[in-house]
Amino acid sequence: MEIVRRSDITYEEFVENHLKPGIPIVFTNASKVWKANGTFTPNWLRENFGERKTSHDNKEYTMKQVLDLIEKSTVENPAPYPFLFNLPSVLPELIEYVQPVGLNYAEPNWIDSSFFKRGTWGNALEMFIGGPGGQFPYVHLDYYHLSAWVTQLYGEKRFTVFPRGQEEFLYPDPNNYWRSQVNIFAPDYEKFPKLREATPISFTVGPGETLYIPFGIWHTAYSLTPTISVAFDQLSAINSIEFIKDVWKLKKKFGKLKAAYNVGYASMACLGCQIGDIFGVKR
Repeated sequence: MEIVRRSDITYEEFVENHLKPGIPIVFTNASKVWKANGTFTPNWLRENFGERKTSHDNKEYTMKQVLDLIEKSTVENPAPYPFLFNLPSVLPELIEYVQPVGLNYAEPNWIDSSFFKRGTWGNALEMFIGGPGGQFPYVHLDYYHLSAWVTQLYGEKRFTVFPRGQEEFLYPDPNNYWRSQVNIFAPDYEKFPKLREATPISFTVGPGETLYIPFGIWHTAYSLTPTISVAFDQLSAINSIEFIKDVWKLKKKFGKLKAAYNVGYASMACLGCQIGDIFGVKR
């Protein structure tokens, strides 16, 4: 699998060459439709939203504190990673800066349907902030087998993805199926010998670029510089079956009766969205 970088791809090409087969792509200028492109910088966020708060590892931080930490971060002494700010609940003023959210490519997105405004389905519109050396120590899948879109608005981040079908080499945690037990930044081949057979693909995503990560693709990220990115999730007919399976897996910890109710609701919601697609319903 090769990571393609395109500035001129049509929606139809994206669907045929990436959405349907589940192949990642880096859009080099899809974010030109966002006001956030070129606007979201540490100084701008510090000046306008310095007192907004988030938490990491049960500790609360203001935006100003976060930005101070990531600007002092080094590979040898990295700041906590990642700091997450939920846009709708913490920074609603920024939503207008990321319109259209789908960048004219993440369409349709059933997550935007009123059906999925009720309950918790893994969907999020979030800002990620990190500093040099910041990394996910584990490879992971996105919750509910949603596809992920990550737009880098400031700084550079190195992503690593694995082609589908390499689960056995990545040792999924038996208690958290979406999370690998391996740390690819410090691999332990004695404990995880099959990891040697995995074929990671690493590449850099820079300012203004957008990475599409299809559902079922194991991945992780590493901040090379101070970074600011915005990420959202996508659900459509292409991943609805795996989505519903995950609803059962993730909800049954609250009881099988509740899980069955959620599966039934999600199934009907997906059916409603699919019918809406047929009739050209806009969300």
